[in-house]
Formats: sequence, C-alpha cells, structure tokens
Amino acid sequence: MTPVHFSFSSAFILGLMGLAFHRTHLLSALLCLEGMMLSLFIALALWTLQFESTSFSPAPMLLLAFSACEASTGLALLVATTRTHGTDRLQNLNLLQC
Repeated sequence: MTPVHFSFSSAFILGLMGLAFHRTHLLSALLCLEGMMLSLFIALALWTLQFESTSFSPAPMLLLAFSACEASTGLALLVATTRTHGTDRLQNLNLLQC
C-alpha cells in the first residue's frame, strides 16, 4: 500500500470512527460525514487518474454531487432541529417523542 492510499484510507477510517464514537452534536456528525466523503472523492479521483481511463471520469463528479446534496440535507436538518429543540445535541433527539 502506497503512502497516498494509506493516508486516504486512514482519513476515511478516522471519519468513520469519529462518527461512531463521538456522537454528541449533530454538527460534529455532519463534519465527520463530510470528511469521509472528501476522502472518498479524492481517492476516487486519484484512482481515475491512475488508470487513465475516460470511462471512470464522471464518477468523482457524481460522488461530489451526491456529497453536496448530503451536505445541504444535513444542514437543513441541523437548522430544523435547532429551531424545534433548541440545541443540536443528539441525546435530546428521540423519535419516540414525536
């Protein structure tokens, strides 16, 4: 495994571990998701450049478009949650109380 692949793999794993173990605020969970998507985008872009194939070239842009949609949805949920509950702490969110 090259150092470049190791760095992107470790960035994805660190984002996943932050999402799994540090679940106090919704904003920190969204930042971990964005870090994971950014590492996936860069890894997919480098993979496309490494194989020098034009058939894989739209894949990083498609992933970036889905990442932008995920970010906008997450920020909309963050604003809605903060307005209704007054905080973005994940411990205060309970689906059974709705």
